[in-house]
Amino acid sequence: MQETIKGIRVFRIGGLMLAAIVATGLAVSSAPVSAAGSWGSSSKESTTAADKDYVLAEKRIQDGDYQGAIDLLSKVAEREPKNADVFNYLGYTNRKLGNYEVALTHYKRALTLDPKHRGAHEYLGELYLTTGELEKAQRQLDELDSLCFFGCDEYRTLKAKIAEYKKQQAAAPAARSTSD
Repeated sequence: MQETIKGIRVFRIGGLMLAAIVATGLAVSSAPVSAAGSWGSSSKESTTAADKDYVLAEKRIQDGDYQGAIDLLSKVAEREPKNADVFNYLGYTNRKLGNYEVALTHYKRALTLDPKHRGAHEYLGELYLTTGELEKAQRQLDELDSLCFFGCDEYRTLKAKIAEYKKQQAAAPAARSTSD
């Protein structure tokens, strides 16, 4: 037996009642995930989407123009000093340019502003892998695991990168011993 209550489809099977959400007139975002990873996981997403410098910065990131993105994001950060998305991208772009200490500062600022910012946790974990700090990367994965009840792209991406890192580390001693 089936009935719909306020957009939720309820099924009765034996003595059990199951519910399924019915998409009635709801638009689902199909924004592509770019090379930078998971875009804006903060509640500020709607305000940053309206900021022309932020939008241009995202385009520059997609094009690999990280310094150009930093210039634009710095302007946005001046106007919106409490926007975790902006600091997450400042971290991302600096990491891509090899400015690891600057990137770390920006990721930490993003997480101070929004401790549940999934993108910042993912990217901070990736930074830790880049600098050889596997345990710290694993802590970011653990944090994402607690934030993503049913899993999320950020968790899956960082988990895969950690697995790849471990695989490369395991292969490195074998490669050194064969070259001796």
